[in-house]
Amino acid sequence: MSDRPTVWFHTFGCKANQYDTERIRQTLERRGAATVDDPELANVAVINTCTVTNQADANARHLVRRLRRRHPRLKIVTAGCSTSFREEMYRAMPELDGLVAGHDPEAVVEELDRLGLETTSGALDGPLERNRRGTRGWLKVQDGCDRKCSFCATRLARGASVSRPVDEVVEEAKRLAVHHPELVITGIHIGHYGHDLRPPATLARLCARILDRVDVRLRLSSIEATEIDDDLLSLLAESGGQLAPHLHVPLQSGSDAVLRLMRRWHTRADYRARVLQIADRLGSFGLGADVIVGFPGEGSREFDETRALVEELPYTYLHVFPYSARDDTVAASLPDRVPGDVAADRSRELREIAVSKAAAYEAHRDGTWADIVVEGHDDRLVGVTGDYLRVELGGAPTAGARFAAVLRRRDGRLVARAPAVEKVG
Repeated sequence: MSDRPTVWFHTFGCKANQYDTERIRQTLERRGAATVDDPELANVAVINTCTVTNQADANARHLVRRLRRRHPRLKIVTAGCSTSFREEMYRAMPELDGLVAGHDPEAVVEELDRLGLETTSGALDGPLERNRRGTRGWLKVQDGCDRKCSFCATRLARGASVSRPVDEVVEEAKRLAVHHPELVITGIHIGHYGHDLRPPATLARLCARILDRVDVRLRLSSIEATEIDDDLLSLLAESGGQLAPHLHVPLQSGSDAVLRLMRRWHTRADYRARVLQIADRLGSFGLGADVIVGFPGEGSREFDETRALVEELPYTYLHVFPYSARDDTVAASLPDRVPGDVAADRSRELREIAVSKAAAYEAHRDGTWADIVVEGHDDRLVGVTGDYLRVELGGAPTAGARFAAVLRRRDGRLVARAPAVEKVG
């Protein structure tokens, strides 16, 4: 007799991956599965993998082996980008019971049925109703990428850019907003949203439609600076914070020579000009970026160009990564590798600049108003502002609440007081 699935999920990687896990979870629950928070209580583990770096691949395989040692009767299934990009490697793992090369929830259902964990013939997959973990909800609007950055394995794992229809996204936003006061627009390349739809759509028009139909704060996930058009910029400036004043715009390098080796499609000047235009329009806003240091061909001059641009632009935080070669990418065959200790020193230098910039921005926000959403649970609640600052909370905050408050800087930390009556959701 077959067992019903009792599933423990683990997700590696980006917000798009986290969204995909939620779709898999919802589909399995609609087919009779139960979700648990402890692998000790599960009869199957579903691991959604990431392949952005070699370390991400290694982390997923390490978790598979650790689960097998600690829970010998547990069925273990992997899905996601790493499984797709390195399918044969995963199939060779004796610890693994099942594999889905990608993120298709129905394929996960089929894999569990094959393993004797029988699902029901419940409802087919539909709009995501809620994210089980977290106050903010992920709203994935597209998948895949048509760009050809020389260092990226994710585009090889995910395929071409495919946009979801506008009405489908809006309907899902309505359902998610019942449970989440903030929705994060996510995907693999959201700046290309709508290019493949007929008639074509744009990210700006999609966001405007959501805000017109749904009472929620929207936030953009990572988006290329040169793909923020004037309509989207106007919405950021004029929505009264409903489209959060926060942008994460990947830089990768501030050197044209390195950008060409990366096969990026913009120049240093293009990026700089657009960020300064955005800053001039928005004034005070959260600004983050990804930077890769130690890319093949990055000498002292090229790094100095990156550092100078980082110092000039109004970043409030940075994500800095030493270059990690990915097999089967163009960059993996490039000459002029940068020694690991040099890349580590450069990473440290940029992170120190980022810390200084973050402190200066927080000091600037002292005494100003902020739109705050409360995240977390129990005694571990934190406020997240529209411009992506995490603040300590006084008063009696409630997870999922949203309120406006004045920020105060105390002992080097920003603090806000929750009002007695809060707007939840």
